[in-house]
Amino acid sequence: MATWTDKLSSIALHLPQTAAPLAAYVPANRVGNLVQTSGQIPLVEGTLPIQGKVGTDVDVAVARELARVCALNALAAVDDLVGIDSIVRVVKVVGFVASAPDFTNQPAVVNGASELLAEVFGDKAAHIRSAVGVAALSLDAPVEIELVVEVDTDHQGTT
Repeated sequence: MATWTDKLSSIALHLPQTAAPLAAYVPANRVGNLVQTSGQIPLVEGTLPIQGKVGTDVDVAVARELARVCALNALAAVDDLVGIDSIVRVVKVVGFVASAPDFTNQPAVVNGASELLAEVFGDKAAHIRSAVGVAALSLDAPVEIELVVEVDTDHQGTT
């Protein structure tokens, strides 16, 4: 039986190292059969590749790709806590988009995360979602993604 790890490999994706928290919090936390992640910005090897507001400094296509990076970072946080192969399904995605004052296409940006999750988890990625425009994000990141996933209740994880 193929695992989510196998699926990631088959679509040429790999989980990055979990980003170190920027303040006093943990990257992910488990309560019962749910794992929730802290907001993940699009750090690549510890560096933010682009900064600014979507709609002025960053175009939608680039921001959408950054949302994919955020989703991978969130999956890495889940993997560190309980192992990605314990995921039963994706429950919720929350996306925050640092938006220019007149930018209103936040859902198109957050689609980058939703579509990545669909590539990995197929029909187990059907989720509820919020896409919220905000004035600014940590480190002037253009986008931030949080995940809630259901995990196997028999899986104890690494904590």
